[in-house]
Amino acid sequence: MFFHFHPYKPILNSKTKSIIMGTLPPPRFCKKELKTKDVNFPYGSQDNLFWQIIDKIYKLNLLFDNSQKAITQRKKFLIENQIGICDIVESCQREKSDASDSTMKDVVLRDILFYLKEYKDINKILFTGGSSKNSPEYFLKKLLKENNIKFVLKNQTNPKIHQFTFDNRIFTTISLISPSNAANKSIGANNLYKEKKEKNPKYTTFDFRVEQYKKIFFENN
Repeated sequence: MFFHFHPYKPILNSKTKSIIMGTLPPPRFCKKELKTKDVNFPYGSQDNLFWQIIDKIYKLNLLFDNSQKAITQRKKFLIENQIGICDIVESCQREKSDASDSTMKDVVLRDILFYLKEYKDINKILFTGGSSKNSPEYFLKKLLKENNIKFVLKNQTNPKIHQFTFDNRIFTTISLISPSNAANKSIGANNLYKEKKEKNPKYTTFDFRVEQYKKIFFENN
């Protein structure tokens, strides 16, 4: 079995309003065996499209390499936009050294409710994925249920939106399309994507993500 742990602490401060919530970066980030275009930062995998999407939306001219400048650029963006990163999984066991959420076993979750209570300005959680087993939404729902906190559906269509009340505050969760290329198949089956693709053959799954993220992130500001 391979012990897969989260190599990064949550990135939060007193002005954080929204948090990005995923599970774990690929195992190579634990081992510090980064690829050439990896960034040693949350969602820094060269195979993850998150920072490419953000770069496209905000025109940041981000670097995609192992440099300190690439890290600094991402920290600056998060601070300026009052966005934090607080993945929900602390560690898990794996039979193979892969990055799939579905293969995680003996999962240990972070105390997300502690962070939500500690940082009073947080009011929005952006999941990097849907509600499948071992997704961030799946684990948060489980955590809320254990604490008798209702998770109320507010919008069924994409992106799916829920709300819950904790610490006398209302939190809104939004399930973004996963920035992993593994989600391309499900995007390809999406009717809205099919319509746009038919009108513009050059339209891509990346374009589809950018449109959704842009709407959500600009609403956040």
